[in-house]
Amino acid sequence: MFTGIITDIGTVSRVEMRGDLRARIACHYDMSGVEIGASIACDGVCLTVVDKGPDWFDVDISAETLSKTNIGADGWSEGRRVNLERALRVGDELGGHIVSGHVDGVALIEEMHDEGESTRIALRAPETLARFIAPKGSVALNGTSLTVNEVEGARFGINVIPHTQAATTWGTVRPGDRVNLEIDTLARYVARLAEAG
Repeated sequence: MFTGIITDIGTVSRVEMRGDLRARIACHYDMSGVEIGASIACDGVCLTVVDKGPDWFDVDISAETLSKTNIGADGWSEGRRVNLERALRVGDELGGHIVSGHVDGVALIEEMHDEGESTRIALRAPETLARFIAPKGSVALNGTSLTVNEVEGARFGINVIPHTQAATTWGTVRPGDRVNLEIDTLARYVARLAEAG
């Protein structure tokens, strides 16, 4: 379980296919406090640490994960920067919203423009996920907890403040980029209950 509050920006330093995709991610975490088998959200994808060093960790990425995320859509290459968040611990502050790290699909950035010091971004969600996105609701995009400003069909808008741009990879995104989308868990259950009712 995660909160969508990014705590580090990692860099993919090695990628190799060995049945599953194995990626090495350089980071600023003190890896002596991270166990093999721990979960770290990488651009919003919950991945398991399978090896580690003082300032890096390795993860294996399955074909299923590749098919649902921008890792498969864009491919991770050496030098790519990724948002990182370690798993929530009991007693940690819940500053964003409940995020599982199970990406639902990939959204496309269609437009961006500055609004004051912030950046307004319009994205297009897959049609099958659009009904779960509501104005003033939450979404996780590349692992970052963000508030939805407006929704029109499958298109929705967010606002990224300067702090978020500096503390995450959101300062370098561009129109045409694909980002991992996890819909709000509560929205998923409300929709399921409505279908059952």
